Amino acid sequence: MGKPNKPFAALIFIVLIGLGFLGSSMKNFSGNDTTKQKNPNIIFILTDQQHANMMSCAGNKWLKTPAMDYIAENGVRFTRAYTANPVCSPARVSFMTGRFPGQFQDNNGNTVRENEGSMKIPPVSKDILNSSISSYLQKAGYDLAFGGKEHLPGSLTPKALGFNDICNDERDKLAEIASEYIKEDHEKPYFLVVSLINPHDICYMAIRDFTQSERQKRLVANAATELETLNKAQKLPEGASKEEFYEKYCPEIPDNFEPQLDEPEAINWLLESRSFRKDARDKYTDKDWRMHRWAYCRLTEDVDGQVQVILDAIKESGQEENTLVIFSSDHGDMDASHRMEHKTALYEEAANIPFMMMWKGKIKAGEVDSTHLVSNGLDLLPTVCDYAGIKGKSDPRGRSLRPLLEGGNIDWRHTLGVESEIGRMVVNDEGLKYIKYDAVGIEEQLLDLEKDPKETRQFAKEPEYQTKLNDMRKIFCETWFPGY
Repeated sequence: MGKPNKPFAALIFIVLIGLGFLGSSMKNFSGNDTTKQKNPNIIFILTDQQHANMMSCAGNKWLKTPAMDYIAENGVRFTRAYTANPVCSPARVSFMTGRFPGQFQDNNGNTVRENEGSMKIPPVSKDILNSSISSYLQKAGYDLAFGGKEHLPGSLTPKALGFNDICNDERDKLAEIASEYIKEDHEKPYFLVVSLINPHDICYMAIRDFTQSERQKRLVANAATELETLNKAQKLPEGASKEEFYEKYCPEIPDNFEPQLDEPEAINWLLESRSFRKDARDKYTDKDWRMHRWAYCRLTEDVDGQVQVILDAIKESGQEENTLVIFSSDHGDMDASHRMEHKTALYEEAANIPFMMMWKGKIKAGEVDSTHLVSNGLDLLPTVCDYAGIKGKSDPRGRSLRPLLEGGNIDWRHTLGVESEIGRMVVNDEGLKYIKYDAVGIEEQLLDLEKDPKETRQFAKEPEYQTKLNDMRKIFCETWFPGY
């Protein structure tokens, strides 16, 4: 055959290129492009001392949280999410390492289960550093930025782990600086932690009202900003008299206001060890407790306003559809339940925390997951790594939530462990909670959240629960806390 006509060959070449370009364009418009998608920016918004029901999207009528509600409306909200340990520093150690804080020891060789011990963790091993959330994300090509509250031991601070520390403020200034960071041009995807302080200022109400020890006096003396914010949160609505305030505006006493029947001695030990907590239980009137709840709501609304600044910045950056937003808290507050405030206890108010994820167009929107058990301490690291395109693993019991978020078929965990200063517990997906307290000898509890969601009594001694009790004991010892 003769050589092809050059003009004709050129025409064929142009047509083929055009078809290829058109095919590529059609793939892009149809959403079926096979090229690898750019890894998303990831923003972890962390509040302090916010229990799971402190959002209007959770049905709480005493407050309005439009920013948090927006995340829920455009993402997935997990109602059965728990902290690894319901107190500040241990929970944050878990976020950074993907491990239970109880896997660490303080500088005296004691297992870490509370704030003081957590802050005394000596320099950690290279294995832990190389399997931290920051190490994995750096390997995945992410820039790391951190702003706000840290409360971590020296070797696990954001700076020590390679984060760019963008702001030491924990309030409005943090939201503003984080907003500026989000709106900057970024050559690489980033992982930004926005660690906000509130509604933690509620802690200072009982400490201020019942100051006794020198340590408590120092706390109050050095808490000018916290007390100013708390005082503002305690203000009555403009124009309302006290009578009208308590009649129309102030939250009611909770249904589980009274101490639990057969309350464990470990709870009394906890109250006695923090005298202001014991005084609050014994001396606060019903109106005092209601004011505590009112202020807690207002402080939560304050932090919601700061979350709104972050969400606005994401929209203004034009990157909302390329940004994964994760929202959670380190632990909750007892919020007058069982005549208690503060944290540490293994009741739902302290241990059950908000956990929501939003990535517009990529994960399910407006879904409430009330089935799957989530640990924000164990599951954050593998989930973030999964979306960053790298496999991250520290504690093997941690799981990536990505299949749950994207509708995948997955065999999920049926139980979950939680540590505390006063004991440890295992919850299961049928609503049972087995707690083994050890603050004052060994005490066992079996709670049933299906039958008694307010945890007003326990079921360990009831004959029909003995098989379930033994099953939970076995899971506690074999799966979650061997040796305890």
